[in-house]
Amino acid sequence: MILAVASGKGGTGKTTLAVALAQAFGARLLDADVEEPNAHLFLKPALSVEEEVYRMVPSVDESRCTFCGKCKEICRFKAITTLPGTVLVFPEMCHGCYGCLEVCPEGCIEEGQVLLGRLYFGKAQGIELAYGVLEVGEPMASPLIKALKERFLGRDGLQIIDCPPGTSCAVLTAVRGADFCLLVTEPTPFGLHDLRQAARAVRTLGVPAGVIVNRAGLDYPELYPFLEKEGLPLLLEIPNRREIAEAYARGEGLLAVMPELKSSFEKLLEEIRR
Repeated sequence: MILAVASGKGGTGKTTLAVALAQAFGARLLDADVEEPNAHLFLKPALSVEEEVYRMVPSVDESRCTFCGKCKEICRFKAITTLPGTVLVFPEMCHGCYGCLEVCPEGCIEEGQVLLGRLYFGKAQGIELAYGVLEVGEPMASPLIKALKERFLGRDGLQIIDCPPGTSCAVLTAVRGADFCLLVTEPTPFGLHDLRQAARAVRTLGVPAGVIVNRAGLDYPELYPFLEKEGLPLLLEIPNRREIAEAYARGEGLLAVMPELKSSFEKLLEEIRR
């Protein structure tokens, strides 16, 4: 089973939960928050794989180019343009769709490469951890997340994807194809606001979802009527305890403070399967 752990906003405890679930079940964990991965800081794996991932950008041979402008016309992202006697390529805007290569009548556009990021894989505490690190300055995380899933996401056993925060394209790329999505939120105005967006985004993918409330006990009851209205099952509540925050600051997992949660996780997994 592929289980995605997502949240509408950062700081809700998404990675805390994903790491704890992986520790409880010995699952494979993919940290898809490639702009700022941090699951490895808790697990401290011995890395055995490091791979570079490149993305395509057009490379133009101007000696063969007639500057017809067909490449410019097809590029909806304005990543390539023609001027009298030259062609300009803007790699930061290129989405690697290969459209310009397909329409060039002279065949003078070839596939160039730009370093997108790196993938890492290692083992620790009986857990297989894979994560990506986006190259500094790269604007698009989705292609690296896609490469991470293609390279390391399996189908056997429990696979957990720690998604990026928010509701951007990167989040949808991480959640797409999952069997279930756990939406982690908190009982605060910001938590509810961003949960609304996250639930809507996941629904567009057709992925069933349930909610885990972190820092439960905060005085914000408006969250629970929303869950009932939207038909989002409340699967688990994690209490608002100082010891959990202190353990997180020391780089320790949730189960180090609340080992009794393992039985709750087992019930959670059974409920998801049901």
